[in-house]
Amino acid sequence: MEVLDEAKSEMAKYRREIVGELRIAAFPSIASVLLPNTIKSLKQDFPRLCIVVDEMESLDCLAALRSWRADVALVDDLPVMFSDRHEGIDHLPLTEDLLFVLVPECHELATRESVSIAELRGETWALNTASGAFGDFIISLCRLAGYEPHINAACKSFTMVSAMVSSGCSVSVAPGLRLIHPIEGIKAIRLCPEVRRKTSAAYRSGEKEHPAIRVLLQHLLRNRANGQQS
Repeated sequence: MEVLDEAKSEMAKYRREIVGELRIAAFPSIASVLLPNTIKSLKQDFPRLCIVVDEMESLDCLAALRSWRADVALVDDLPVMFSDRHEGIDHLPLTEDLLFVLVPECHELATRESVSIAELRGETWALNTASGAFGDFIISLCRLAGYEPHINAACKSFTMVSAMVSSGCSVSVAPGLRLIHPIEGIKAIRLCPEVRRKTSAAYRSGEKEHPAIRVLLQHLLRNRANGQQS
């Protein structure tokens, strides 16, 4: 199959312009932060290239890539460790962000510069259960700190998580990608010790020279750099 991917990539090079459909599977936070501007700039430069996005969790993104339901998968390293070998899959590092504790602005911890998971024992938690891998990761951090978190809101979106925290009902933990813009009523505090989450663009090894995938990766890197500067 890798040889076939290479053949398709080679054939695509002979076209005079980059055309066709490019399918991207992406996990929610990277999809909402990085993809809109990337797709906008691609549309301006390559008007005959059609980008289709499917939002899903990182493990599902990788499965979609392996089953040819996606051409590129944007994944994070909490469930997908690229230090392990993924046969037939290459990846390009994109972003790295920190995890932050979210508390109501009136919370006694709101004046702190950093907070540990252990200090959140006894709090009620809002977790985004639509993001199963991330929720499981946060629960595992609590267990490592010696307690089982009391979850009073199993949310299907980050919007609901934010609503529960800002109203004073819960605390939570979120990646920095979710916090590019301040959220009213919420104080984001650096988690200590820090936890970093890396995101990557994964693609099938045989298609690394495919013109459409190459320009997508270039635009992702360009928009990542613009986002970091802003």
